[in-house]
Amino acid sequence: MIKSGSRTVFTVLAAAFLSMFFSMFLSTPAMATADTPAQVQPLPPAELTKAVAAAHAPGALSYAKTNFRQNGQPDPATLAVAGSGVVAYVLNPDFVRGVPGVPAGIVDYVAVPVTAPDGRVATMQATLDPADPTRTWTVSSVLSDNYEQTLAGKLSPGAVLLGEPQINGWYELTGQGVRLLQASLPQTPVGQFLPLADYQREVHDRYADKLPGSAYQKNGSLGFAQKPPPVAAAADHTGAYLGIGAATLAVLAGIVILVARNRRRLRPAVGDPAV
Repeated sequence: MIKSGSRTVFTVLAAAFLSMFFSMFLSTPAMATADTPAQVQPLPPAELTKAVAAAHAPGALSYAKTNFRQNGQPDPATLAVAGSGVVAYVLNPDFVRGVPGVPAGIVDYVAVPVTAPDGRVATMQATLDPADPTRTWTVSSVLSDNYEQTLAGKLSPGAVLLGEPQINGWYELTGQGVRLLQASLPQTPVGQFLPLADYQREVHDRYADKLPGSAYQKNGSLGFAQKPPPVAAAADHTGAYLGIGAATLAVLAGIVILVARNRRRLRPAVGDPAV
C-alpha cells in the first residue's frame, strides 16, 4: 500500500498532468484534420492592402481605361478606384486530389472595382506572379462589371468567395460546405448547400484526371490551373503543440517513476508485517 503522504504527492502530480493535458486541447486553436479541413489559406491583411494599392498605380489605371473604351465607348478622363478589394479564392488542386487536411480554396486574385464618371464599372484583378521573388502585386486583368463585389455582398458572415472556373461558377465557402451562387454550367442547384466532404468527392470526380502533370494536360488540353500559395499564412502552432506535449510526457514520466519508487520503498521485507 502507498502511505497517505505519497498518495497526496501522487494526487498533486496527477492533477498537474491532467491540467496540462486538457489545456493543450482547450486553450490552443483547433487544427484541421481530414474530417474538418480548413476553409482557405487566408490572405494576410497587409497583402490585401498591397493588392488594393496596386490597383491605384498609374499603370493599372491606364490598363483599366482600355476596358472602358472597348466597342467604341468613350475613353473616361478619370477613374474612381475602390479603396477595398474582394479576395477571390479558387479550388485548391490538393483538395481536388483528396489530400487530407488541406484547405478547399487558395488565393486566386484580389478584385478591385473601378468606376467611370458615367457609371460604367469594371474590375481590376490584382495578382502575384509566382516567378517574381519580390512578390509584388500587379493588375493582370481588367474585366467588365463587378461580379465579385456583387457576389461578396451575398455571403454569410465568415464565408468567402470560391471560384470553380471550369464551370464559370462561384460558391459561398464556409468550414462546413459550399453553396452555389451562380454558374454557367451548374453542377448543383443554385442556393443548395453541399457539405464539404461531398463537394470534395464531386470535384475529384470532375477534375482529378486533369490536374497539372496529368496525361490530359500533357496532351495539350486545358488543364487544371495551378495557383501559387498566399504569403505569410496564419501562425504555425506546431512548436507550441510539441512543447506542451513534451512537458506533458515529462510529468507523466515523473508520476510513473514516483509510483515505482514508492512501491519499492513500501514493499515489506520477507517476514515483516504488512505496511
